[in-house]
Amino acid sequence: MPGSMVESVGRRQTGYARSMTPFASLAALPLALHQPLVRDLAWTLVAPALLREAPGPQRHPLAGSDWAHDPDALVDWLNALDEDSRALQAWLAQSRSRRLGVYYEGLWQFALHQAPGIDVLAANLPIRQGRQTLGELDVLLRDRDGVHHLELAIKFYLGPTTGDGHEAQRWLGPGCHDRLGSKLDHLVGHQLPMASRPESRAALEALGIGAVRSHLWLGGYLFYPWPGQASPPTGSHPAHLKGHWVRRGDFAAYRAATGAGVWQVLPRERWLAPFRVEATALAAMPPFEPWLETLQPDADARLLVRLVADDAGHWVEAERVFLVAQDWPAPMAEPGWG
Repeated sequence: MPGSMVESVGRRQTGYARSMTPFASLAALPLALHQPLVRDLAWTLVAPALLREAPGPQRHPLAGSDWAHDPDALVDWLNALDEDSRALQAWLAQSRSRRLGVYYEGLWQFALHQAPGIDVLAANLPIRQGRQTLGELDVLLRDRDGVHHLELAIKFYLGPTTGDGHEAQRWLGPGCHDRLGSKLDHLVGHQLPMASRPESRAALEALGIGAVRSHLWLGGYLFYPWPGQASPPTGSHPAHLKGHWVRRGDFAAYRAATGAGVWQVLPRERWLAPFRVEATALAAMPPFEPWLETLQPDADARLLVRLVADDAGHWVEAERVFLVAQDWPAPMAEPGWG
């Protein structure tokens, strides 16, 4: 890939930096890749967590890999996949689910199986009590630092328009069915302790595993209101990925206040990596203006991107915006939320 896009990163990181941001210097890598699946894979591996200070232990899944000490080797591996992605396509094709969270886990599992210095012991390991399934362990792996249980999640949350956004419970999912605070409570109260439950002992012993250390990894984007102000949730990562959310009645003003570019609706399967499309492919996409004119007033939230042309003539994402109904999120919000 062009040297101007990603600087040489063949350097060592230790301690907190390696456990949380081993690939911070590779932030530009996803947009330098051509194939959407490989861009999503690269984004999954190099994007920062939503939180720097989570209520439970957090660790980058590749922190104990050889790639964490030699990020240039990761770049080489991703570039090779960009040339021939058949192995990645075959891996992802094993899943019949179209859920974004399942796709995100699949990308992590593919990378962890390929990463030098990591031995994947199990993935999506069910934990049962008799005939009842209590849950599952997303990933069990062994690396240079020991045996780890990882819980992986990808989330998109929209912040409040009034008050401040410090409280995690005030950040809502676009469908109003999820809150950042509730997700963190579930991760820390149910998912992370699962590996320590008595019911997990037999499943772990069958894999030759004794004690494990449990960690979470929460990726995604935070969307800030426009117009309005919202402070980030307490503990958020300083480099967390972000966008805006806008009600229907404010969108014309928002467009007038932003830079030039071409707007498009972002399909759910393309919500991860920054969007990139060739000029010929952009011309074949459905026109945005007729879509916007026919969008129902109470339509579900839609993720939009503003695209600008880069020096090579590709159209790349400049910003992303959730467009929501005018009364969003009235049916679900607590008094005073928005």
